[in-house]
Amino acid sequence: MDELTQLIKKEIKRQYRSVRQFSMAIGVPQSTIVTALQKGIGGTSFSTIMTICKVLGIKPVLGEQGMFLDRESRTVLERYMLLDDRGRQTVRALTEVEVLRATNDPLYLELGHHLDSLGERVMAGEKE
Repeated sequence: MDELTQLIKKEIKRQYRSVRQFSMAIGVPQSTIVTALQKGIGGTSFSTIMTICKVLGIKPVLGEQGMFLDRESRTVLERYMLLDDRGRQTVRALTEVEVLRATNDPLYLELGHHLDSLGERVMAGEKE
């Protein structure tokens, strides 16, 4: 299933709890939404896709590969843009560490206990 269809499914469940409630809220037939979610959103009319995305707060980000951001991701990105160079560098470094952790990278597994210890000290307000 494509990324947009997965994101739409997740947001419908999170925001409306059911496809039925969502379809009633936006005035699109439930059968249209169910079919789009089962077969992939790509076969759905452009105007219906845009309506669904707008209501759910999903916005396209254009680039080599199109991607879509939910509200939470957009908020993170908007807040990142407010940071100065040092703040952006800190976020990038932390993101790299978290990707290593989330993907069970051997490098993180090697360094993990050191990073966990440092994180605990930072959260406790200790200085190095």
